[in-house]
Amino acid sequence: MQKIYSKIESIVGNVITVRAVGVSNSELAIVTSGGEQSYASVIKLDDDLVSLQVFSGAQGISTGDQVRFLGVPMRVSYTENLLGRVFDGTGKPRDNGPSLSENMIDIGGPAVNPAKRIIPRNMIRTGIPMIDVFNTLVESQKLPIFSVSGEPYNPLLARIAMQAEVDLIVLGGMGLKYDDYLFFKDTLESSGAMSRTIMFIHTASDPTVECMLVPDMALAVAERFAQDGKK
Repeated sequence: MQKIYSKIESIVGNVITVRAVGVSNSELAIVTSGGEQSYASVIKLDDDLVSLQVFSGAQGISTGDQVRFLGVPMRVSYTENLLGRVFDGTGKPRDNGPSLSENMIDIGGPAVNPAKRIIPRNMIRTGIPMIDVFNTLVESQKLPIFSVSGEPYNPLLARIAMQAEVDLIVLGGMGLKYDDYLFFKDTLESSGAMSRTIMFIHTASDPTVECMLVPDMALAVAERFAQDGKK
């Protein structure tokens, strides 16, 4: 059940405070100010005093603006329609395509502490000899790539994404310069890999809070596809 409040007690930086009941931690809300809507998330509860962090920043918000609690945490759509699309840190389309609202899943699931695990052994071939031979990428494992300033790491990352023998690519970018974002997008499109790619991109000009949502968005979608047998 959605709850609507029209009085904001305080505004400090990007955090607003309202008095509300029946609200849970990490619950999502929409703040309406001057016809514009911004997502916010509950970050602190003190009896009926609720603090929310506004994703796009609290600039322009007044104490008389409306706060509508949605009753759910931050979610992202999980569907095959994600393929070939580009979204921002809140899951909104960045490619001018339609919004997706079917089959919504939570992005911040509980931490998993398995009692036992299968030893990773299925190789993912990248077509890059130095990786395939000396630092083999296998399913469920990470491949850290470190670089110093000035090194052309973006072409290497794009090449791994294009050549890896995988079913789909989930690309999460945090604080990218706009030309870096366009490089990945244009490279994947020209190689024909964009049709099996899902991009969650936060650029340097986007609100800082949205940057922290990108890993959860990308991992939530990737994990669900992995559970369905995709790699």
